[in-house]
Amino acid sequence: MYTTLKTETSADGVAVVTINVADRPMNVLTPALLADLDAVTAALKADAAVRGIVITSAKSSFIAGADLKELLGHMERGASVRDGFGFSQHLTQIFRRLETCGKPVAAAINGLALGGGLELALACHRRFLADDRKAVIGLPEVKVGLLPGAGGTQRVLRLIGLAAAAKLITDGAQLGPAEALKAGLVHEIAPAGELVARARAWVLANPTAAAPWDAKGFRIPGGASLTMPAVNQTLSVATALITKAVGRRYPAPGAILSTLYEGGNLPFDLALRVESKYFGQLLAGAVARNLTRTLFVHKGELDKLARRPAGIPRSETGPIGVLGAGMMGAGIAHIAAQAGIEVVLIDATREQAERGKAHAARALERDVEKGRRDAASAAAVLARIHPTTDYAELRACGLVIEAVFEDRAVKAEVTARAVAAMPKGAIFASNTSTLPITGLAAASPRPKQFIGLHFFSPVERMPLVEVILGKKTDEATLAAALDFVARLKKTPIVVNDSRGFYTTRVFGAYCQEGQILLAEGVAPALIENAGRLAGMPVGPLAVTDEVSLELQYRVARQAAIDLGARYEPSPAMPVLTRFVEDLKRLGRKSGGGFYDYPADGPKQLWPGLATEYPPAAVQPSLEEVQRRLLYAQAVDAARCFEEGVVTTPAEADVGSILGIGFPAWTGGALSYIDTIGVAHFVAGCNELARRHGKRFRPGRDLKARATANRPFHPSPRDGQAA
Repeated sequence: MYTTLKTETSADGVAVVTINVADRPMNVLTPALLADLDAVTAALKADAAVRGIVITSAKSSFIAGADLKELLGHMERGASVRDGFGFSQHLTQIFRRLETCGKPVAAAINGLALGGGLELALACHRRFLADDRKAVIGLPEVKVGLLPGAGGTQRVLRLIGLAAAAKLITDGAQLGPAEALKAGLVHEIAPAGELVARARAWVLANPTAAAPWDAKGFRIPGGASLTMPAVNQTLSVATALITKAVGRRYPAPGAILSTLYEGGNLPFDLALRVESKYFGQLLAGAVARNLTRTLFVHKGELDKLARRPAGIPRSETGPIGVLGAGMMGAGIAHIAAQAGIEVVLIDATREQAERGKAHAARALERDVEKGRRDAASAAAVLARIHPTTDYAELRACGLVIEAVFEDRAVKAEVTARAVAAMPKGAIFASNTSTLPITGLAAASPRPKQFIGLHFFSPVERMPLVEVILGKKTDEATLAAALDFVARLKKTPIVVNDSRGFYTTRVFGAYCQEGQILLAEGVAPALIENAGRLAGMPVGPLAVTDEVSLELQYRVARQAAIDLGARYEPSPAMPVLTRFVEDLKRLGRKSGGGFYDYPADGPKQLWPGLATEYPPAAVQPSLEEVQRRLLYAQAVDAARCFEEGVVTTPAEADVGSILGIGFPAWTGGALSYIDTIGVAHFVAGCNELARRHGKRFRPGRDLKARATANRPFHPSPRDGQAA
C-alpha cells in the first residue's frame, strides 16, 4: 500500500511506522515519503483501534533531511517566493496534521536526524534518541542558504527559547545524544535496540499527549517580545555576530532571526506561515541555489568519484611513500596514517624526517586533549609513519608522493631515486602547485604512471585535492589516484596539465590584482577589506604574505625561463621584484612582507607601504575594488574552462571554493558569472579591460555564451549543455 514505509499495529493498539526509502542509502524526505506519511497519518487517526504511534527507521539513520536535488530542481526552474512558500507549507501541514492527530506520537530516532528529519521528530510528542555517536541531530539548512521550512524554527524556539534557538539554527550545528538531551531537543537517550520498546511504553502511558504549544497559556521560555531587555539584547548581539561572521552576502542567518522574532510573537499556526514566507524568499534567491548546487550536489558527486574512469577495478595502494618531510609532506603523511595507511616518510636527513613525524605527533596530541580521539588511537596513527632517509624502503609502496621544494631539478633528482626503488606497477605523484606535470614526468621512465596530486595547506584542514593529468598519464593511474583521495576523505577535481593548473592560476589572479591595485595607489586597507567583504577568507596582500612573495617571484622567474620569448610578465611583477630583490621582505616566514608581524601583537600593514606606493588622492569605491578582485579570478577561471584545463563547470566551482576560498555565496567562479548574467559579466570585463588592462578581456567562449545567452549551469528549462 505504501512504497516508503510500513505500519504494524500490535494488539495493544500501538502502530509502529517504519520509514524505508528503498532507493536511497539514507532516508530523505522525498515526495513519495511525504505522501505516504500524510496518508498513514489520516488512516491511523481514523482507526479507533490505534491508541498511539511510534515512528522509526529501517535504516541505520533516521532521516537525513530533504532531497537536495529536488530542492535544487525547484530553484533552477525559477521557483518564485510564492512557490517556496507553498513548498514549505506542504511539508508544514503534513507534520502539523501528524502533531494534531489526537493520538500520542513518539519518535524512535535510531540514527542521524537532520533538517527535515529532525523537523519530523520535533512534530512528535516525545523523542527518544539512540545512545550512539553517529546519532546526531541538527538543523543545517543555513549551510545551503535556507532555513528550516517544516516548522523547525518555531518548534525549537518554543522548546529551548530564543537565544539557544538562534544560536543552534544560525550555526547549523549538529548535536550528539548527550548534547541533544542537555539542550532539551530530545527527552531520552537509550540503546538503539531499546528505542521502540521505550517509545511504545510511553505512548501507552500518555494517551492524551499533545504538543506543549497547543496547550492554553503556553509561554516561550524566556519570552520573545522586544519589550523584554533580554530578548532585545539577544537579537542585537546575534545580528552583530552574524554580520561579523558572514557579512551581508548570506541572507539566511538574518531571515532566521526575523522568523524567530516574528513567529515568537504570534500563535503557532500563524508563526508557521511566517516561517514559510521567509523560506520562500530564500528558496527564490540566488545564494541558496548556488550553495546547494555547488557545495552539496556537485561536491557530493565529486566525493563519489564522478570523474573516475569506468571499468577499472578499485585499488588499494598499500603502503605509500612521501618524499619531503616539510609542512606539506608531513601533513600528507599525517592524513594518510589517519586513514589507516602505512607511510614511509623520506627526507635528506633522519632529523628532518623525524621532524615531519613530530608534526603529526603534535596534531594528534591536540586531538587527544580536545577529546577528538583517545590516546591509544593517536598512538596507532603515529606508529604508521616511518621516518627514514633510505629510498630502498619504498620497495613495497604502491604510491609515492613527492612534496619537495618547488624546483624542477630537485624534483627530478628525487623522482629518479624513488622510481628506481619502487615496484614496477607503482604510481608516482607530484604535489607541485605550479610546475607542469608532463615536464616533471620526463624524469620518470614510466610517464603513464605519473600524475599530479596537489594538496592544499594546511593539509589536515583543506578538503580539496587537485588531480592533474600529464599528457601520458593513463586511466588506471587516474583511477588509483582518485581511489587514494577518496580514502583520505578529500574532494578531488581532475584537471589537465597547464602551468599553475587551475587553482593556483586563479588564486594567482587574486593575489596579483591586489598587488596591481597597490601599485596604482589604492589604499592597502581598502584592498584588504574589499577582499574580505566580498567573501574571500583573507585579503590578497595578507594571503600573498602567507604563501610568500618569494615563492610567487620564483614561480614567475621559472615561467620566464621555461617560456622564453612567449613569456608575458604580469603587471604585478614590479611589485614582487621590489619586495624580493630590493626590500628583502619575502612574506610572513621571513618576518614581514606587505604586513609586519610583531611578536607581542596581531599583524599590521607595513607602514612603509605608504612610502613605496603613496595612496592616490582619489580612491575607488569599495564596490569597484571588490569587482576587480572577483572578476580577475572569474575571467581566468573561464579561460581555464575554454582552454580545457578544467573540463566541467562543477569542478571549476567546487575547486575555486574549496581550494582558494572563492566566496561560497557565489557558488564558485563560473557560477558567479552565471549569477551576474554572462552578457552582463562580459560587458563588465570589456569595461575593466579598457580601463585596467587586457587581463580582463573575455575569451571567445565567454563572448559566444553572452551572445547565445548560454550559462555555464543551464537550468532544466533551458535545455542547453554547458
